[in-house]
Amino acid sequence: MTNFKIMGITAGRKNGNSEVLLKEALSVCKEQGAEVIMVNLHDYKILHCTGCEACTSGMTKGIHVPCVLKDKDDKDLITTKMLEMDAVIFSVPTYELMPCSAYLAFAHRNLAYETGILQKIGAIQKKNRIAGIISVGGSTRSWQSMALEGMMATMTTQSFKVVDAMLAMRVNRAAQVIMRPEFIERAHKMGENIMESLKNPHDQREWLGDENYGWCPNCHSNALIKGEPRWDGLKHEVECQVCSAGGNLEPDGKGGWKFVIAEDGLVRDRTKDIGSEEHIEEIGAGMKFFYEPENQKLLKEKIEKYKNMKFPAIEK
Repeated sequence: MTNFKIMGITAGRKNGNSEVLLKEALSVCKEQGAEVIMVNLHDYKILHCTGCEACTSGMTKGIHVPCVLKDKDDKDLITTKMLEMDAVIFSVPTYELMPCSAYLAFAHRNLAYETGILQKIGAIQKKNRIAGIISVGGSTRSWQSMALEGMMATMTTQSFKVVDAMLAMRVNRAAQVIMRPEFIERAHKMGENIMESLKNPHDQREWLGDENYGWCPNCHSNALIKGEPRWDGLKHEVECQVCSAGGNLEPDGKGGWKFVIAEDGLVRDRTKDIGSEEHIEEIGAGMKFFYEPENQKLLKEKIEKYKNMKFPAIEK
């Protein structure tokens, strides 16, 4: 028996595909002795991030500033509990290419709880967490091409190490996955993988998902972009959109290509605390530029033009 704590978070309809797959994975964890809870985001009030920048402004000064919406909805309730977990399994539908808006509204409020930064400034204690992610859609990967990658990107803020990911495809109607036993079996395997990973020391927790999944050997995302100079000048020819690994494409010896990470390609690795620390340095540099006297003067001179610029809206 174990005393691991595991949470399931879904943003799909009740008893729909996302919830069914999540319950299958969680049932394995429960059978193996884990303490399991599950939330469906549709049962809670989640407000959208206002972009006020209070949290990041505080972090650049080494101060923990809670989200300004903390007491106005259920985000803090869910996230505070989530960060007590050893593992979280996320199961989210995609309606067009990317994770659904209900999930993204929740995830985009995570910045105020960015664990890597809060640990660095001493606001919270370090805790090693893992995650499994499930995306569900009615089409093939072509129409879910940013679904798992979008979810993977949101894992970095909370320092979750993703150890497994699955994509359920061409399940158009509620609970249709029940007619596709391969997806039920795969969700069951995810539950097993989560428990197997938790039983290992944190530094020995490796990817347990499908072998060679995705282009990136670091985070297993399938999203690569042409590299551009970053804020500090660092540049690689090709980058992973999710974890920021930098490198290049090279022949794989089988007539295809592979993404090879450069020697310095993980110095901004978003899957580790170093990624969060670098990010707050970049935000801090931007804040410093904003508050320089000459730039504040320019802002005051130019902003009135746009404050006075009015356009008709849609009448209610």
